[in-house]
Amino acid sequence: MDGDRKHLYLWRMIRINSAPQFHRCEPHWRWGPISLKDHDLWYVLDGAGTVGLNGRDHAVCAYTCFVFAPGSQITAQHDPTQRLRVFAVHFDHPPSEPPSGAVKVRDAAFFGALARRCAAAYLIGTEMTRRQSAELVEQMLLHLCAEAEEQEITPIDSRLGEIVDRIQEDPGRRWLVTELARKANLSRSQFARRFAAMTGLAPEKFMITARIDRAKQLLRESEMTVGQIADALGYQDVYFFSRQFAQVIATPPSDYRKEQRSGGR
Repeated sequence: MDGDRKHLYLWRMIRINSAPQFHRCEPHWRWGPISLKDHDLWYVLDGAGTVGLNGRDHAVCAYTCFVFAPGSQITAQHDPTQRLRVFAVHFDHPPSEPPSGAVKVRDAAFFGALARRCAAAYLIGTEMTRRQSAELVEQMLLHLCAEAEEQEITPIDSRLGEIVDRIQEDPGRRWLVTELARKANLSRSQFARRFAAMTGLAPEKFMITARIDRAKQLLRESEMTVGQIADALGYQDVYFFSRQFAQVIATPPSDYRKEQRSGGR
């Protein structure tokens, strides 16, 4: 690695200043007022309380997260009958903007797994695991930024997302739009409209695209014949598969395979 690239890499790295820890706040615990000297990622896993940040109060509960910046004025307290359980890590952060204010973490299972691995890696204490721990703090910050930018996911969005995943996982299945609409608890027209808004394609077009994408992969990476691929992807007529493939990719399946294996596009 040349000097400039190494400098850029080190500039981007987070440095952890104290061991990442999980702790259950004591019944009569109160925090502050304090002024931080470094960054503090503070993630509530359980309990209920209030955090005052720079003069503004925030109600906190499970899955509330803060990234306190240096100089932040902080107070906090909790309900002794619902004691806060918190993950916290102090760190120095490169000159960029981490998320500010309270963020409600939606993917709590993933975020909690990052926190647990961050703490465990730091305790192992080797150069590699300490570096891993710092990288996991960065991943948590990136996740918070991404969640803060995302729109709230509705139950319908979740059901549509599951349907999209199922089509992509099994493109050879004979999917019926009416059946999928029923699974999403939508009418056929509502389903088609919402599906297109999410994926950019009508359901039928998305299914074709999923089949062709899988066909391309099988042509590149397997020894299956064109007929076997057509059959696996639900085509009863290999000639129809070849025509549809050529319409989408602008080349027949056999030519596509030759191009890919000869270093073509």
